[in-house]
Amino acid sequence: MSDKIIQLENIVKIYQIGETQVQALRGITYSVNYSEFLAIMGPSGSGKSTLMSILGLLDRPTSGKYFLEGMDVSRLTKDEMAAIRNRKIGFVFQNFNLLSRTTALENVELPMLYANVNSKEAREKALRALAAVGLKGWEHHRTNQLSGGQMQRVAIARALVNDPSIILADEPTGNLDSKTGAEIMDIFCRLNQERKITLIMVTHDPVIASYAKRRLYLKDGQIIKEEVSEGSCERASVSGG
Repeated sequence: MSDKIIQLENIVKIYQIGETQVQALRGITYSVNYSEFLAIMGPSGSGKSTLMSILGLLDRPTSGKYFLEGMDVSRLTKDEMAAIRNRKIGFVFQNFNLLSRTTALENVELPMLYANVNSKEAREKALRALAAVGLKGWEHHRTNQLSGGQMQRVAIARALVNDPSIILADEPTGNLDSKTGAEIMDIFCRLNQERKITLIMVTHDPVIASYAKRRLYLKDGQIIKEEVSEGSCERASVSGG
């Protein structure tokens, strides 16, 4: 079996906006290993969000190939993409994307409705996921009663609940203060190291990006640089923190 969970081969994405063609990605070739923690950086308009949409099977490339766990997913139908997305990929967004006026538990149970998990099992899995992100005792609080950090924990629990191979996080600390952001990154580190979940994160913040072992820089739809170093997660685990 390959050690690559993701392989991208010459991924091009062109959007037609009126009469204008916008080339958002210009031939991205890259691979990500199982259990890796990767940060994607770059200025606005560099192609980060487009790349995340393709990685998350929310969009498909104009040309090129995307292999996810060895399967070419670049030409699947929308229904096929949705089925794989629900099974293999968890999403965490800057704005949390929670349902308001519903409880933390109900938000976390939601992906399992689409996966046809029976209600008893869904409840048990959701409770475990909330406990895993430090929200035991908060299950029945409505989202509008939670702090920003707690809402992001609910979002991470929701991303976790179907046992995904990959979590894609788009500016996950963007709406949080630095202390809360560090707490959220500690949760990501634990999931990456203990559960071996592959983490791919878009961020503008170099401090947040430093948690990742690999950092990929995009500009004008192309990879311009890659950095590999011991990320903050590794440093914390070496020091016992």
